[in-house]
Amino acid sequence: MHEISLVQNLVQQLKELAEANKATKIISVTMEIGPLCGVVVDSFRFGFDIISAEEEFLRGARLEVEIPTVEYTCSDCGKVLHSSEARPECCPACGETTLFARGGDDLILRRVELE
Repeated sequence: MHEISLVQNLVQQLKELAEANKATKIISVTMEIGPLCGVVVDSFRFGFDIISAEEEFLRGARLEVEIPTVEYTCSDCGKVLHSSEARPECCPACGETTLFARGGDDLILRRVELE
């Protein structure tokens, strides 16, 4: 479960942000987790809950997750589809199964509320 190492890296980044801003507590963290980035959101949340409970400055912090949409373009007819769910199996316009994805592969720290 590589989500734990991702959360550990996030915690280090949050610690540095808190120190740089002379904050003693982090209230909330907003992450953008793209559906194609290979991160299991529930595992990431679980890791955040476990690790944040061990860190005084993070204890009780709220994790908010935003899942962006992915743009899929049909290789045959060019129809563009948007989805934040599973990859469409085929183009609804022509039935082509080759769809090119754009976006949705990022893991981004969007916002941090400090105290």
